[in-house]
This record gives sequence, structure tokens and C-alpha cells, in this order.
Amino acid sequence: MLLRVIKRNFALFSRVQTVRHSNKHILTTARAHYGTMKYLNQQEAISVDEELFNEYKFSVDQLMELAGLSCAHAIADAYSHDRSNKVLICCGPGNNGGDGLVAARHLSLMSFVPYVYYPKRTDKELFKNLQHQAESMGITVSVDCPAGEWVEAEFGLIVDALFGFSFKPPVRESFRPIMEVLQKTKLPIVSVDIPSGWDVELGPQTDCDIKPDCLISLTAPKLCAKHLVNAKHYLGGRFVPGKLEEKYAMNLPGYKGRDLFVRLS
Repeated sequence: MLLRVIKRNFALFSRVQTVRHSNKHILTTARAHYGTMKYLNQQEAISVDEELFNEYKFSVDQLMELAGLSCAHAIADAYSHDRSNKVLICCGPGNNGGDGLVAARHLSLMSFVPYVYYPKRTDKELFKNLQHQAESMGITVSVDCPAGEWVEAEFGLIVDALFGFSFKPPVRESFRPIMEVLQKTKLPIVSVDIPSGWDVELGPQTDCDIKPDCLISLTAPKLCAKHLVNAKHYLGGRFVPGKLEEKYAMNLPGYKGRDLFVRLS
């Protein structure tokens, strides 16, 4: 009897050790995989988008919805409502701004209270629809640049969705007022894909550039992400086809379970 108990315990111990070894191997492999993850330059980022549209037949609104949804989930993961659940979302005229409009709508369903600053509108039907959808959910979408003092008193978080990876410095004059608000704020800033005002490859160019508390890279990180300092870094946009990832040697980390984001740091 005693011998059977000893054998059973030994077998159990062996299985535990095997599981531990397996988990350690998985973790080591994941770390090695992350260590080789590619950071895209500007032309690669443009080419990847073009292939998603042309070769894989994704539509702009389809990718925008997936990107904005993943941003909302990453923000909800990174920030609790310790200070305020009110979020200022600054949207530019391009696809990055569209991601912000989508994120605002989804954040409103996650007990956040978004307020959108969207100064430069476009006549494209997609963006009109995104604005309409946000406003239909009771979200304010304003063209008036918010004053810095009001932002500090009213909000607990800022989402920067002004400029995407096609941006080239310097910032246009019409966006300087909101950039000054972002540069001076003491609130945490979450940048979508690219910290606005940064060079997509070289990162911040002046001491006045914004310092995001969090960056949510979309599809794959861009080279400027290597210049983050003491910032959270997420990867979102769980839609990259395996063949496309392989073609550009992205070596993206695996998403866990049903998560729409991966926390990189």
C-alpha cells in the first residue's frame, strides 16, 4: 500500500515538473518571439495597409472598426476610473481620427464618458457615418479646441488620435492649439498607433513633443515606438493574415484567448 502511494506521488510530481518545464519553454519562446518582433518603417506600414486593401480585400471601414475596437479594449485594460471616467478623444482628419471615433463609441459602452474633439471634418461618407454613430450614442463631437484648464479639471484621460503613420513633421498651424494642450497636460495620454507630432521612424524631434503614457500600436509597431520612455505599449488590430505577417517578417506576438490586444510593456 505504502509503495503504491509513493509511486503515485512520484508520478504526480513528475507530471507537475513536466508542466512547469513546458510552461517555462512557452514563456521563453514567447519572449524570444517578442524580441525579434519587427518595427515597421513608414513605407512598410503604407505597403502593409495597401496589401490589406488590395490583396486581402479588407475595406477601410472594416479595418477601422477592428482597430478602434482593439484600442478601446486596450484603454479599458490599462486604465481604471481612479480619477475620472471622462475621456477627451482628439481626432484628426484621416484614418487615425476614424480609429478614434470608433474607439469613442466602444468606450461609451464600457462605462467611460467620451468627449470628442474633431475639428477638421471630411466629406467622405464613412467619416460622416462614424460621427453620426457617436453622436447618436450621446457623445459630444466638437470642433472647438478645448482650453487646457478645462481639460485638466474635466477629464481623467486623453486619447491622441490626431495623426497616423503617413504624418510628416511639422504640425500644421490649425492643429497647434490642441498640440499645446497635449504638450502641457498632466493627464495621461494614450496615443493611437503614432504619438502625434513624432516622426514615424525617428520619434520625437523636439523637447515640446508629447510624451504619451501609453501607445497602442496597430497591425505592427512602427520604428518610432522604440523611442518610448516609461510608457505602456500595447499591440492591437488582431486581423493580420499569416501570409502577410510572414512576407514582412513581422514576428508578431500571439494574442491570448479572445483578447483583442497584447501588452508589450
